[in-house]
Amino acid sequence: MSKEKHHRDWVLRRCCGAIAACILTLAAVVGFIVLVIYLALRPSKPSFYLQDVQLRSIDLSDPALSLDLQVTIASRNPNDRVGVYYKTLDAFTTYREEAVTVPVALPAIYQGHKDSSVWSPVMSGDAVPVAQYVADAMKQDIAAGYVLLHVRVDGLVKWKVGSWVSGSYHLFVNCPALLAATGGDVGGAFAFSAAARSGGQVPAGVNTTVSLKFTHPADCNVDVGGS
Repeated sequence: MSKEKHHRDWVLRRCCGAIAACILTLAAVVGFIVLVIYLALRPSKPSFYLQDVQLRSIDLSDPALSLDLQVTIASRNPNDRVGVYYKTLDAFTTYREEAVTVPVALPAIYQGHKDSSVWSPVMSGDAVPVAQYVADAMKQDIAAGYVLLHVRVDGLVKWKVGSWVSGSYHLFVNCPALLAATGGDVGGAFAFSAAARSGGQVPAGVNTTVSLKFTHPADCNVDVGGS
């Protein structure tokens, strides 16, 4: 009986060892396949381009800024095998790192392989409170005939490979928008800023729509972070 028991124990150990070896081998093979697939399909972050900015109005009558502009921003999925779900997207404008328009929600979309998408939101801010030096800096920039804004997009994206969809990743987009005075509009911009520099009150609702134009399309800086 003792010999039989030892034999059964030996057979059992051999079987358990063989099963464990098979599981480890299978795990290694699956891990290798996943690594190869990841390296082959590793998603590249989408590209964003600022195509146009139309400044409709700007009011600098007090330290609070009022802006109204329409932005055309495009994105492209550079991946051959990976789709992009834009789950949530909020666009807003900043000047010297301070928000000067309220966030606008962009439509959630799915972007297939090599596809492109375009959004044209209207962004505005009514008497957005900013630091006094920010309001003064914008008046000085307009006096010089230019102002540099940044159009930003903050949201969540997911990757799609076949029927598999990843978790959410944070998307951060920063697009420089240089607006400059051109031609006969320069005088209007300088006349407005001269009144501001002289210490006089700038009338509410002063409109510089025709004084500052978007200079040229710009590439945007794009970061995709962890979920």
